[in-house]
Amino acid sequence: MYRLRCLDLVLSVPVAAQSDRKEHKGYGLGMAPTPDSSDSPTRPDSDAIKALSFTVWSYKMGEQVSLMIHLGDRLGLYRAMNGAGPVSSESLAADTNLNERLVQEWLLGQAAAKLVDRHDDGRFELTPVQSAVMADEENSLQFAAGAFRGGTEPATIDGLIESFSTGTGLTYEQQGSAAAAGLARMTGPWSRLALTSTILPALNGVVEKLEAGALVIDVGCGAGVTATTIAGAFPKSTCIGYDPSETAIGLARDRSQDLGLKNVEFISQGADAVPATSDADLILCFDCLHDMPRPDLALQAIRGALSDSGTLLVKDIRSSGNFDRDAKNPFLAMFYGFSISSCLQSAMSEPDSLALGTLGLHPERLRELASEAGFGSVEQHDFEDAANLYYEVTV
Repeated sequence: MYRLRCLDLVLSVPVAAQSDRKEHKGYGLGMAPTPDSSDSPTRPDSDAIKALSFTVWSYKMGEQVSLMIHLGDRLGLYRAMNGAGPVSSESLAADTNLNERLVQEWLLGQAAAKLVDRHDDGRFELTPVQSAVMADEENSLQFAAGAFRGGTEPATIDGLIESFSTGTGLTYEQQGSAAAAGLARMTGPWSRLALTSTILPALNGVVEKLEAGALVIDVGCGAGVTATTIAGAFPKSTCIGYDPSETAIGLARDRSQDLGLKNVEFISQGADAVPATSDADLILCFDCLHDMPRPDLALQAIRGALSDSGTLLVKDIRSSGNFDRDAKNPFLAMFYGFSISSCLQSAMSEPDSLALGTLGLHPERLRELASEAGFGSVEQHDFEDAANLYYEVTV
């Protein structure tokens, strides 16, 4: 453990000077002043160093704000502020049965991060816009607070470090108990709110089959959000979810039980266990093919399970396969972080893997793999999901 004095937290490029860093000659974070480039022509430009330092410490701020978002979500602070109008730290602490001084500091930090508004009278408010992103998990496609897990477990970090030496990644099960639950909350809004209203109706003849009673298989079902959504919306259909993670399957079974669903079951096995019965009307692969060590073999198994008139619906990360084009995405670094810490880990958890990772299943690659597996058509859909594209794959 270490401590940084408050005075040491003066950034070398303050906010007011970001647009004109030449006026700023200060330094902080315990570092000695950097000589001007004119004093030491062989050294990197001092303004460039300060600018990069600001960028790096901005990521550190993001780390701290991320933890605060997790705390606010887990403690119910955002939910308590949702629709409450301006509140004081005293009233919010009383409503949530929490310590007022800590709540006050949390509120000030949230105001500094512009995640809540601070009024001139010292009260704080979660506006409707902020509520849609931070609090309204049930009704908002833009809900994001659930994606923040409070950090990575030390044992998982040790496993990530070891993977760089061994070349063998961590399975989702090995990535810690929070991985499955966190992923379900991060992807849940689109699965629950857009799947039946927007996505499925765009597919040729799928809704009609589901209404009449269809066999649906969810490969890589995770915590079961997608499968239970379909099972609840189409009670005549039967849904079967497959996932190799025991933790995820446990969450899925709990979810279906809580919802009182009788037409869905979950099996703790991977895609290779899906029986080649050629009778499935709809098979889903949501945010999982790029995580699989052998997505080619998974697609072959899926082809064997799907009827000739059936549909495979694939949801996967927006990417082009070209770094320069993908660099236009302001969240590209985050996606590579997801890949190193989770997706590529899972994709490299077995020998002879294709090692796709988060950004590895771009449209051209999916079409290649689908064709090799025996599919004849891949139609791409864009439902304005900021992170994902959707593919309607048929024989």
